[in-house]
Parts: sequence; C-alpha cells; structure tokens
Amino acid sequence: MNFSGLLAGLLLSLVLVAPGSSWAAHPLITDDAGTQGKGKFQLELNGQYDSDKETVDGVNVKITGGQASATLSYGIIDNIDLVLTVPYQWGKIAEDNITVYDETGISDTVMEAKWRFLEKDGFSLALKPGFRIPSGDYKKGQGAGEIGYQAFLIGSKEIADWAFHVNLGYVRNENKVDERINIWHASLAATWETIKNLKLVANVGIERNPSDNAVNDPAFLIGGLIYSLTENIDLDCGVKYGLNSSETDYSLLAGITLRF
Repeated sequence: MNFSGLLAGLLLSLVLVAPGSSWAAHPLITDDAGTQGKGKFQLELNGQYDSDKETVDGVNVKITGGQASATLSYGIIDNIDLVLTVPYQWGKIAEDNITVYDETGISDTVMEAKWRFLEKDGFSLALKPGFRIPSGDYKKGQGAGEIGYQAFLIGSKEIADWAFHVNLGYVRNENKVDERINIWHASLAATWETIKNLKLVANVGIERNPSDNAVNDPAFLIGGLIYSLTENIDLDCGVKYGLNSSETDYSLLAGITLRF
C-alpha cells in the first residue's frame, strides 16, 4: 500500500473503528443511568451513514461508510443489566476519485454490565464496565485485533420534562493497529419532552484521539428526536456533526428500540 493509502486507512480507523460501546437512548452517544428491571429485555437496532473528506499531501481523500448494530440488554436484577452489542460495518476510501479501500464485515463485539448504584430525588449514578471481543478482522480495518476493556461513570438528573446525562469513561484500547492504548471520553446529553411521546435530544462530547499523529481530539455534536410509538417501541433519528478535523464531517443516524 502506498503512503497515501496507508494514511487513508488510518483515517478510516478513526472514523469507523473507535473504541466501541453500547449506548442507550439512540441517537445519543451519551448513556443514561437507567436499567431495564429484573427479567426485562431491550433490543436496539441502529444504523448510521458516515461521510468525511480530507486533503492529505495534496491528495483529496473521501471516506464513506456506516454501521448497523444490534444491542440486547437484559435486567438480571432491578439495578443491574447485562448488555451485548454486535456491529456490522462497511467503509470505502477514494483518493482523487480512485477507490483504494472497500470492505464490509462484522466489527468487534462488546459485552458490558450496567450497575445503577445510587438513585435519589431524580438523580442517579451508574457504573458500566465492559470488554471488547476482537470479532472483526483488524487487517481489513474492522477491528482492533485484541481484547480491550472499558469503564464508564454515568450520571443522570431528571427535572420535569427535561433529563440530563453525563458520561466520563476510560478505554484500555489494546490493539494491533498502532493506536493509542489509553483513551478517555467525556460527554453531556440532554432530552426534552416537547409534547407527549416526542423528545428532542442533543449531545456534545470529546474523546482522546487513538492516533498518535493526530493534531486534536475528535469532538462531536448531535441533534435529533425520539418518538415513542407505544410504551415499548421507540423510533429515533438524528445528525452527528464533527466539531473539528479529527471527527467525521457528518453522520446520519436512525434506529428502533423494542422493550419486552
């Protein structure tokens, strides 16, 4: 692979193979402290389309791709959930309109547990540890090639029709693709139920760049909505914007959540 192709592959890894986790209340990335309750399930089916353009040493690089994922949560007791996320990814890179990368496949699977250990007066705290299973082919840019570990501290506060969520996280990004090992994450989200069954959502966050050569850490902004079709079925959509050059220019997000 030539130099520009190698760099484009690195750009793809930044866009599509960042440390993974399962997130509640899609299209938000920031999780909330809520759990399912003993014996209850939640299935999230989510998809996104990504688009990014870069100029590297005078070469115009266009990166497109996306992900479809299934996340299953199960309440083993009222305040502890087990969570499994399986993603399927695809990506394409073109340099000056010549395709140099085009791959699809399953990416790395994530197993997590969420423990809500405090709940009082609309405020709750949860801890969400987990690990990443290297089920994707890292040689094709679809995984890290090593088992990784992570832990997130989650805070949520409900005030009337509003809810606010904060996530602080650490990812032990063991990998075979020359990325940083230690990754931190910080994000804030808010939801507002404007009318019955319809919520407007917003999310902002930043995460340490896995590339040692990056000039900044990727930061994002998300806007979207969640519509509760029934008590146990939510539909959602949103747009994610990159706030700096290290983040994907934009992503289109959509999903459905089923509780049973």
